[in-house]
Amino acid sequence: MKIAVIGSKGLPPKQGGIEHYCAEVYSRLVAAGHSVDLFARASYTHLSWRDRYTYEGIRVFSLPSIGQGGLDAFTNAALGAMIASRQDYDILHFHALGPALFSWIPHWVSPAKVVVSCHGLDWQRSKWNRYASAVIQMGERVACHCADELMVVSQDLHSYFWKTHGRETVYLPTAPASYVASDPTFAYGSSLGLAAGKYILYLGRLVPEKRPDLLLQAFQSQWAESVWQGWKLVLVGSTSDPSDFTTHLLRSGRASGNVVFTGELRGRLLSEIVRGAGLMVQPSDLEGMPLSLLEAMAEGIPVIASDIPPHQQLLGLHRGLLFSAGQVDACAAAIAWAIRHPRQMQQMAQKARRFVAQQHNWNAITAGTLELYQFLIHAPTLQDTAAATVPLLP
Repeated sequence: MKIAVIGSKGLPPKQGGIEHYCAEVYSRLVAAGHSVDLFARASYTHLSWRDRYTYEGIRVFSLPSIGQGGLDAFTNAALGAMIASRQDYDILHFHALGPALFSWIPHWVSPAKVVVSCHGLDWQRSKWNRYASAVIQMGERVACHCADELMVVSQDLHSYFWKTHGRETVYLPTAPASYVASDPTFAYGSSLGLAAGKYILYLGRLVPEKRPDLLLQAFQSQWAESVWQGWKLVLVGSTSDPSDFTTHLLRSGRASGNVVFTGELRGRLLSEIVRGAGLMVQPSDLEGMPLSLLEAMAEGIPVIASDIPPHQQLLGLHRGLLFSAGQVDACAAAIAWAIRHPRQMQQMAQKARRFVAQQHNWNAITAGTLELYQFLIHAPTLQDTAAATVPLLP
């Protein structure tokens, strides 16, 4: 089977859920004997037009893109769609709703089956202005009309597409990336003034929809209470964005001696800070399938999260604590309860770890993806086949 992948920045994965997804799934498909070409952005690969290299058996083609705002994603997807539509691929797989805007090209000019993966409703994210959000929403509608199949990474997205567009989707979850080995002496954490097991971790972009500001307010409103003594708050995420939101967040946090901003971390340093955390808190208002939360669960870190549907899906049945989204007092109360009940939190963490290993593993996701591809190739169209269903992973 010959597969073309459009919408990923490139490989190897440096950051971003889509890049990790592509690295894990497509390397396994190549190992199973299939051919995969991924059309990457030159702004990511730093290579020239049509330069090609191989990553874990995946052929990566570097395409030019306009590195301003979101234009690089759209120009790369348009070029990738035009080039791939002229080749003899069996499957053209678009990742994310923005790139899916160009799924109409192979739909009309290529015999290949078109698949679109939605990793989240990107048009809701604060980084996009009104025009960009409208364009991404257009990509969503184009995908609903032109894709032979839509894949989603959460049950909430599965419900969204049915309620909004009357469009059936295939739910295949994503899985966490594996953290590398870390320093058992906790030297980097100690250099930041941290004690292992005595800090609350936030991991993610410092943007409004992920609500690091809410977590900071919850922490600062209660840290003087006796139960919080000795605990610190660590926010891991890039602080290079000069937005008013980030500036205010940094100013508010740095006014306290018990709040640490590490900036963006990778590799051994990131592994050390995650594994040393006593609690991980995900206060987001908006998520597709939160990889940082999955990764913490896989490491056995006790977790607390806002009660948005993707978090309910992951932490339901006592795999972690949920609090009312957007509520500072509820967040503070959840953290206080967790600190007072470490044994119960560890029991939840072990239950969460087993859940991730069973339900969010790359081998099962790859098998489901391959099953979908094979089904599409042998079915005329899903819309014309009454019994055209692909079993969902549990």
